[in-house]
Amino acid sequence: MIKTDVLVIGSGISGLSYAIKISEKMPETQIIIVTKSDEDESNTKYAQGGLAVVTNFDNDNFQKHIDDTLRAGDGENNREVVEMVIKEGPARFQELVDWGTRFDMDNNSHYKLGREGGHTENRIVHHKDITGFEIERALLETINKNKNISVLDHHYVIDLLTEHHVPNTTMVENEINCYGAYILDQKNKNIKKITAKITLVATGGAGHVYKNTTNPTIATGDGIAFVHRAKGKVSNMQYMQFHPTALYSKLDGMLFLISEAVRGDGAKLCSKDGQPFMQKYDEREEMASRDIVARAIDNELKISGDDFVGLDCQKMDKEKFVEHFPNIYQKCLSEGIDPFQQYIPVVPACHYLMGGIVVNKDGQSSINNLFAVGECTNSGLHGANRLASNSLLEGLVFGHNAAIKTVELLKINNFNFDALKSIPEWNEEGMKIMDEMVLVSYLRKQLQEMMSDLVGIVRSNARLELAKKKQAEIYQAVQELYNYAILSPQLSELRNLVDISYLVIHQSLEMTENKGAFYNKDLAKHSLYIQ
Repeated sequence: MIKTDVLVIGSGISGLSYAIKISEKMPETQIIIVTKSDEDESNTKYAQGGLAVVTNFDNDNFQKHIDDTLRAGDGENNREVVEMVIKEGPARFQELVDWGTRFDMDNNSHYKLGREGGHTENRIVHHKDITGFEIERALLETINKNKNISVLDHHYVIDLLTEHHVPNTTMVENEINCYGAYILDQKNKNIKKITAKITLVATGGAGHVYKNTTNPTIATGDGIAFVHRAKGKVSNMQYMQFHPTALYSKLDGMLFLISEAVRGDGAKLCSKDGQPFMQKYDEREEMASRDIVARAIDNELKISGDDFVGLDCQKMDKEKFVEHFPNIYQKCLSEGIDPFQQYIPVVPACHYLMGGIVVNKDGQSSINNLFAVGECTNSGLHGANRLASNSLLEGLVFGHNAAIKTVELLKINNFNFDALKSIPEWNEEGMKIMDEMVLVSYLRKQLQEMMSDLVGIVRSNARLELAKKKQAEIYQAVQELYNYAILSPQLSELRNLVDISYLVIHQSLEMTENKGAFYNKDLAKHSLYIQ
């Protein structure tokens, strides 16, 4: 058994900034960060557009950013949380700069500000089109300077340590405690029991519950799933945002993201024959919020039968485009696409989850001594649909608040580990006898196909009811597999994705009206969408 003061699960902007803050305030505190892949692999790393924060108070202000966030969230946001995040934003952003993150500036040393869908002002700070990569670099360099922080890569969390592992224990709401986690060391092939006074879940999203997503392969909803299994509160899972413009590919899996900032700089959506269509759906056209643009593209594809629509960049300033979007430009060229000679083929793809682990303003979950921050949470910031580039800001602000609260709890030091004595070491001997990767891959593909076909951008009552039945069948098969197959990250991810699909389907069926990213055609009184 390994003991630590603080266990951080995940190595994106939320987990890393949280760990840095605690280390700065309590240098003697022992902090372990576990990540299931390389230390720099996270959703943060792939954030292209940037970070939404008010920096130019001549043209912008907090109220405009608050209004834009509430409008995008279709009024389902927690206004108090929205105001807190946006008003705290500049201070948290400055800390990111102090930790060494570089953002693009003009010749007058002012930040270059981009604009994305749903924003009424240019307020997106960025580092070219690899902002997340730059943030991850700076945070990891800072982390590595702190001797009290250890990073364990290729360590996969199987389950949280809570009372539900104690035999014959009845779980009582508000009396569940977290004591750490069971963690699979992928290099040594053994399962560790890491105990902690405080545990933070910062595991990112769940994009791979669908067959096409802009998320990296690690985004399998792990944190949400193991908190759900530990009887923690999870909500708003019906709100899954599809990014309108992922680079079209015939292969399933992670699709390359064509940042919304490209449309913010003037790119136009059109059919294969060059006809613009966004004017039919929203007066803001390309700058409408993501749910509207994604549904519009989805509808155009259903009308035309085409596999993709075009993103027309041919009238844009090439020099400015190449300077602002070098990564996107090179990716297009590598795929044989010259954005200034032809349309970029794009399709909507699963991108961001607005729901997740229910937390308060300090990032505390419904389980004692368990915090959660970032995309794995339902913090109240995003409501029914996230405003573009608000996610990195959320990670910073909630990471800060969670760190402050954690320091407070560590100083009080009122932790009772008596129940931990009853939680057994992980024992796999005699239980797991077969390696069944073929079945794991088969069931994962079945699940992703079902979710994409039946629980996609536009849903219906009949599709959701069928999805409920199919999910139950897959769940049963995975449970049987989990009982006899050798435990692996792949099997655990499948188990987590099945839990995520259950939450998305059942919370979708509970909806009585369309909100933000959630759209059920049977709940629409009047619709532009054909199916």
